[in-house]
Amino acid sequence: MAIQPIDLQALFTQLDKVGKNQAVLREGQQIQDALQQVQSQRKLEENVRSVNEAQEMGEEAEKIKDDAGHRTFSGQSGKEKEEEEDKSGEEYKPELIRDPALGRNIDISG
Repeated sequence: MAIQPIDLQALFTQLDKVGKNQAVLREGQQIQDALQQVQSQRKLEENVRSVNEAQEMGEEAEKIKDDAGHRTFSGQSGKEKEEEEDKSGEEYKPELIRDPALGRNIDISG
């Protein structure tokens, strides 16, 4: 089936519209790519600025030592500590080692 001259005439008149449509499609794709890139950049900046939740590390991460060396949980109050000591039956008393000559002799040999 051959193309007739009248058909070519109709096609040539529509050629500029086809070119414009192709240009619009290319521009649309470029605009979408640019918008997607901007959104990913915003998400990245937001993640950098935000504070992340701490990961749960178990019970050991929550334990701290108080001044006397007792292991306690960070959320316990004074009453809860005393109740725990009463339950265990014995209080923790740190062992003190003292030098008998400490503070009694003066070294003047320089």
